[in-house]
Amino acid sequence: MPKKIMLLGSGELGKEFVIAAKRLGQRVIAVDSYDDAPAQQVADGREVIDMLDGRALDAIVARHRPDIIVPEIEAIRTERFYDYEKQGIQVVPSARAANFTMNRKAIRDLAARDLGLRTADYRYAASLDELRVAVAEVDLPCVVKPLMSSSGKGQSTVRSEAEIEKAWSYSQSGKRGDIAEVIVEAFVAFHTEITLLTVTQKSGPTLFCPPIGHRQERGDYQESWQPCHISPEQLLEAQNIAGKVTEALTGAGIWGVEFFLADDGVYFSELSPRPHDTGMVTLAGTQNLSEFELHARAVLGLPIPGIELQRAGASAVILADRAGANPSFDGVEAALAEPGSDIRIFGKPVTRPYRRMGVAFMSGEKGNDVDELKRQAIANAAKVTVKCDEAV
Repeated sequence: MPKKIMLLGSGELGKEFVIAAKRLGQRVIAVDSYDDAPAQQVADGREVIDMLDGRALDAIVARHRPDIIVPEIEAIRTERFYDYEKQGIQVVPSARAANFTMNRKAIRDLAARDLGLRTADYRYAASLDELRVAVAEVDLPCVVKPLMSSSGKGQSTVRSEAEIEKAWSYSQSGKRGDIAEVIVEAFVAFHTEITLLTVTQKSGPTLFCPPIGHRQERGDYQESWQPCHISPEQLLEAQNIAGKVTEALTGAGIWGVEFFLADDGVYFSELSPRPHDTGMVTLAGTQNLSEFELHARAVLGLPIPGIELQRAGASAVILADRAGANPSFDGVEAALAEPGSDIRIFGKPVTRPYRRMGVAFMSGEKGNDVDELKRQAIANAAKVTVKCDEAV
């Protein structure tokens, strides 16, 4: 019998999850704070609410009575999830996981204090004055992030004392929800950032995807590639860390576990209990199952016999450069001209500077040079121009 899934957050990652779930015969209600969000365009039903309004959230859950709730974003009254679980609703991966990972403070303390994992030195600050003290304690350079945000919003690197006030202001403008507190992290001298997509199952072992390398700007990913070179020793260390964190958080689904690779070892960075933006590279056919197909299977308790690397691939984002509406895209034909190329246009109805509107892919044989595939993906993304009606 098909399950009724309520998707909380309906961006591009949610859209691909809906497609994967629909292919397995499920029914999906897509929820977001604005109408015609990407996932709503392919779902069975939609709701438009402020998900930080607990009463509004309770109302749509009571109205639709979903079997499964799948969060896609951070800005949700996740404390309500415990009540939903008591009502017999499956929360993905679990109410505990959603509550811990929607707030960087909870997940960092779990990793560093409770599990004893290696992380960057860090402090918290709830005001500009506290931020000045925290920066002095972790030293410069450092990274300032809101406890609740996504896609790099509100995140900045502080390299001098003169930048502290600006970093505080930016953190407050980019935060999600009503929590002003930020985390201040010492800068790790890493040579590579990776995402280790980790799949926990209702019955069956925890599985790991081949590591994905990525590069960020403004705290948001710009390119990702799979596989990413990593020594066998560091890969095993990353897998052990990911296994410990996901086991502590409990539940079934895919997790995007981020690490810094440095000369002195592997540092746990962050964790998302859902498909990860860097994992969109799996849509290039790099694996036998994309991250979205893996998430759908894990959520529904369906078998996942194994995860195999089938191709090498890279992704590069297509960004808007201005605020506007009714976007259109020039250059799609050119971006698809080369063998191995592909794109996704997300269908977001509104643009703003640096908003991710699509992604370009390039794939090749397993032994291909991922640096060359990345270069080609970047070139293809640059061929696509986002046009829009100018904002008034």
